[in-house]
Amino acid sequence: MIKPRIWTIRIVVVLSIFEFASAAAIADETVTIGGSRAVLIKPASPRASVILMPGGSGAINPGEHGEINGLKGNQLVRTRSAYAARGLAVLVVDAGADLSSAVQYMAAIKRPVTVVATSRGTQRAAEGIARGARPDALVLTSGFLSAESGSGSNVMSIIGSPSALPRTLVIHHRNDGCKFTAPAGVDPFVKWSAGRARVAWLSGGRNDGDPCEARGYHGFNGLDGQVVGLAAGFR
Repeated sequence: MIKPRIWTIRIVVVLSIFEFASAAAIADETVTIGGSRAVLIKPASPRASVILMPGGSGAINPGEHGEINGLKGNQLVRTRSAYAARGLAVLVVDAGADLSSAVQYMAAIKRPVTVVATSRGTQRAAEGIARGARPDALVLTSGFLSAESGSGSNVMSIIGSPSALPRTLVIHHRNDGCKFTAPAGVDPFVKWSAGRARVAWLSGGRNDGDPCEARGYHGFNGLDGQVVGLAAGFR
């Protein structure tokens, strides 16, 4: 009688492990949305969706099977799997992506859809919203937020009116040294938002190399877990 019980226990354990692995299995794939390639990571039962818009040139250069060949060090690119591990369907878009089409695509997978953009990606997010994209929420990290940020082309100037701004979370490093994303630009943006935006300030981490690149405070070097936690929980 003992052996059958042992085998039953073993079978149950193996099946449980298999079911857990299947539920947790996540595979990157390349999809085409609105004529632009993007990389999709979709858990078995996503609880929400995020669209990640990297900074710099925005060119992630997706391969045929979900691989990303550009901007690998970018804060959003390097943490994409961390969002999926939190049960979110993830879309990493390439430069020139049509944000409205991307939002509709992810909404068909699971709402709410939050756009998370960093650095120059915040300009592209603003351009998409100005053209009619309507995500449920928006997260702007190290953003080109206002004229005080250091650039005439910023989220405020691109969107024009706060009435078009979705619920917004600004994540900014207190010591961001990039001349286009100065911390001084945050408060004017939050005031302009008319209650639609709030800010989460971060400090610490490491600051190496170019102050406008991913290894500096600008790229939240050493703070990835905090950024993902804040952004993934905002919707």
